[in-house]
Amino acid sequence: MNPSSLQTDRAAVLQKLHASPGIFVIPNPWDAGSAKILASLGFKALATTSAGLSFSIGKPDGDGVVNLKEALDNVRSIAAATSLPVSADLENGYGDTPDACASAILLAAEAGAVGGSIEDATGRRSDPIYSLELAVDRVKAAAAAARSLPFPFTLTARAENLIHGRPDLPDTIRRLVAFAEAGADVLFAPGLKTREEITAVVKAVAPKPVNVVMGLSQDIFTVEELGRLGVRRVSLGSSLSRVAYGAFLAAAQEIYQQGTFSFAQEAMPYADLNTLFRSV
Repeated sequence: MNPSSLQTDRAAVLQKLHASPGIFVIPNPWDAGSAKILASLGFKALATTSAGLSFSIGKPDGDGVVNLKEALDNVRSIAAATSLPVSADLENGYGDTPDACASAILLAAEAGAVGGSIEDATGRRSDPIYSLELAVDRVKAAAAAARSLPFPFTLTARAENLIHGRPDLPDTIRRLVAFAEAGADVLFAPGLKTREEITAVVKAVAPKPVNVVMGLSQDIFTVEELGRLGVRRVSLGSSLSRVAYGAFLAAAQEIYQQGTFSFAQEAMPYADLNTLFRSV
């Protein structure tokens, strides 16, 4: 592919964010409008969210019902909305094989992403996690695809045990270390809950950066606290989209059940939204 100078610059920005000391937040828009709002606040990078996308097109997340084309269209829309670097949530690469993972990385780059994540979850409830050997081969293929690009594509590898009914931290760490050795640039295990768990992951894969997701439950950490634990990147998963849908549902329930419209007092003014979208 022949990347634009903008995409090359975005890739360098994302790479530098991970290489620089300190911690940064990479929030997760689910469409172009939410991407523009986040950019207007000063965030330095964005990441797509499979759950946010699923909900926005009326589908459940995690059941394999969102296809690769839908995911790539979402990446393309978000990447075109701002000048910020975008990392794509590519789930399990939309296929079991290492080749599927490699193809997903290349297609995400064509859609405008400068980073992307591959997870070791199969999408099958009966057998939710790939074997370690296959999971490592998948990351190796994704890393090779990323390195074949004419700009530095930041690859995140995800170990999904903890959110798929397998509370096995040693195996999760074993997988993350293997993914780091296989070429992943960033390591991510959603479901870490304690300081001890986070610290153990950070130490195991050092000096490679670790992503921790916040906003999914009763999180007790601040960005500053996570930074002290050695976390480099904080993502938000589907939380911002769920906040938006939660407010929407509450407003609709008020209208249907009470026949009142007090929700409008909390709505962002029409003129403010128009002004924001004209300026970004």
